[in-house]
Amino acid sequence: MSQITQLLKQHRRNLHTYPETAWTEFQTTWYIYQQLMALPFKLRLGKEILNEAFVSNRDEEEVKSSTKRALNNGVPKEFIHILDEFTGVMATFETHKSGPTFVLRFDIDALPIQETEDAQHLPNLLGFRSRHDNCMHACGHDFHTAIGLVLARWISEQRAKLRGKIILLFQPAEEGSRGARAVSASGLLDEADYFAAAHVGMMARTGEVVIDPYGFLCGTKFNVDFKGRAAHCASEPEAGKNALAAACSAFMLLQGISRSSKGASRINVGKLSGGRGRNIIPDQAYMEIDLRGETTEVNDYLVKRTQEILKGTAQSLDVQLSIEDLGTVYDIKNDPELVEYLREVASQCPIVKTVTTHSDFGGSEDASIMIKRIQQLFGKCIYFVIGADRRAGHHQPDFDADEVALEIGFEMFKGLIQKINGC
Repeated sequence: MSQITQLLKQHRRNLHTYPETAWTEFQTTWYIYQQLMALPFKLRLGKEILNEAFVSNRDEEEVKSSTKRALNNGVPKEFIHILDEFTGVMATFETHKSGPTFVLRFDIDALPIQETEDAQHLPNLLGFRSRHDNCMHACGHDFHTAIGLVLARWISEQRAKLRGKIILLFQPAEEGSRGARAVSASGLLDEADYFAAAHVGMMARTGEVVIDPYGFLCGTKFNVDFKGRAAHCASEPEAGKNALAAACSAFMLLQGISRSSKGASRINVGKLSGGRGRNIIPDQAYMEIDLRGETTEVNDYLVKRTQEILKGTAQSLDVQLSIEDLGTVYDIKNDPELVEYLREVASQCPIVKTVTTHSDFGGSEDASIMIKRIQQLFGKCIYFVIGADRRAGHHQPDFDADEVALEIGFEMFKGLIQKINGC
C-alpha cells in the first residue's frame, strides 16, 4: 500500500468515526485544522468563510449540544471561540507567481442516520463505525474531506512547481443545500478562474469516472409553520383553530400536484409535526418540504403550486402561515474545456478503468450555487463523479463505498491542478 493510499484511508476512517451534521461540524473542523495548520496555507475558519445573513435552517440547540460534545472530545474551547460557533475551513495556497485562481470544494457534513450494526459492514469490521448516535457519514463526505486533506499535503510538497492560487474549501452543511449559499454569498470565491467539485459513488462503479454528468435537479426547500389557536377539544372546540388540520390538508394536496410534461420533478414532505396533546385543538404545525425539478422552469412551477396550496389551506382553515425559503439549487453545466482536461487526466490514470462522458446524476447538489455564481463571473467550472461500488445506496444505514475511490479522486484533482498549472 502506497503512503498516499494509507493516508487517504486513515483520514477517511478517522472522519467516519466522528461524523457531525450540517452546521455542527466542530470536531471535523478541528481535525481539518490540525492537518493543515503546519502547511503553508492561509486558513479562514468558521464565520470567516460565511455570509451569516444567508445561513438557514440552523438549529441553535443542536449547535449548543454539538459544541459541548466537541469540547468533551478534546476540541479546545479557544478553537470554538475562534470559529465563532460556525464551522468549515477555507485554505488558501498562494504561490506568489502569476497564474489562475483554482477553487476545489470538499463537503464535510454527515447525516442524521443511525449506522448499521451489521457485523459485515466495513466500519464495524475494522472498528471505525460512528461513535455519535443517530449520525453517520452515509453519503461519502468523509471520502471527499480525506481527498482534500491529502491533496493539501501534495500541494505543499509540489509548491515550487505551481503557480497562481489554489483554494481548498472544506464546506459545511451541504446536506439540505445550505452551506454553499452562505459561502458563495461571502464573495470569497468570486476571484475563481476555475472551480472543481466531485462526488463519490452515485451512479458509477469502482474504477469509473464520469467527467460530464447530467441530470442535476434544480431544487427549493421550504420550512413551513402553521399557527392556529388552542382550545379544549370537548368543551369548546369551536374556539380553536386547527393548525395541524391545515398542515395535513396541505400535505395531501401537495401529493396531487400535476407533474410537468417539460421535465422530471419530485415533491417530498420529509417532516410533519404538530399539536400539544390529545385533548387540545392543535395550535401549531410544522412541515419541511423538498421540491426538485429537472429544469429551472419545472422547479419554478412546483414552487408556485406549492405556495398556492399552502396559502389556500391556511386561509380555508383560518390559521396563520409562515414560509421560510431556504434557497434554490440549480442544474449544472460543465465547461467543455475542463471536461476535456478531466478526460485526459482520467485516460492517463492507470487505476481508472472506465471514462464515461455522460451519465444521469439523478439528484441535487448545492455546489451548483457556487458554480452558477462563478460562471456568471466568467470562471470555468466542473463537477464530476468518482465511481465506487457500494453495499447500499446513499443515505442508508449500511452505506459504505469502495475505498479505491479515495485514490482515484486524489489523482483526478491532482491531475486537474497539473493541467491548469501547465506542469
